[in-house]
Amino acid sequence: MNGDDRLARFVAILLERNASLNLTAARTPEAVAEHVRDSVAIAPFLTEPFVDVGSGGGFPAIPLAIVTGFRGVLVESLAKKARFLAEVVAALGLPLEVRTMRAEDAGRDADLRGRFASATARAVGSLPAVLEFTIPLLAVGGRAVLQRGRLDARERSAATDAALVLGAEIEDERRVGADDSDERRVVLVRKTAPTGPRFPRRAGVPAKRPLCYAPADA
Repeated sequence: MNGDDRLARFVAILLERNASLNLTAARTPEAVAEHVRDSVAIAPFLTEPFVDVGSGGGFPAIPLAIVTGFRGVLVESLAKKARFLAEVVAALGLPLEVRTMRAEDAGRDADLRGRFASATARAVGSLPAVLEFTIPLLAVGGRAVLQRGRLDARERSAATDAALVLGAEIEDERRVGADDSDERRVVLVRKTAPTGPRFPRRAGVPAKRPLCYAPADA
């Protein structure tokens, strides 16, 4: 199977399983194809091995692995989604491993912490929270490649400070939307030093109390 065939097969499996597993809000081939295009668009920023946090229905990790051939680990906390991901990996013969665990636990796992050259995450929380999920998994010199929507000044400033706390720095932010009204972007974050042993904090804390990011009404 070539890359196009594998992408088509992935879309078919996803649509088939989606009705019972609720893997993605995309319900049509066209909608899923848009997610595939978004995923493939960040391939130029990726190096291997990579880790994808909160893999869900397989975006962006599955399309990225198909088009790059890169080795990686998919971290997904929900067992039903992890089983789906393992099914896709086996069906397509991808060089990926699926771990059923929370991101915070992955970041403290001796086999995963500090191991990866790249980290991806899509729609798993505020940017400071996503940094706490991903940066501990990176080797020094590695880079988080994070797909985001609109970022306001508060979240961007908090993310800049959170990156420093975690031993990283925001390297670049690139708009990838189709036009000026499309707020989609990629935030690139380089790990510059080992992450302190305090991070990631225990399960649930990064999402509830993101680093350096107080609630708007605080």
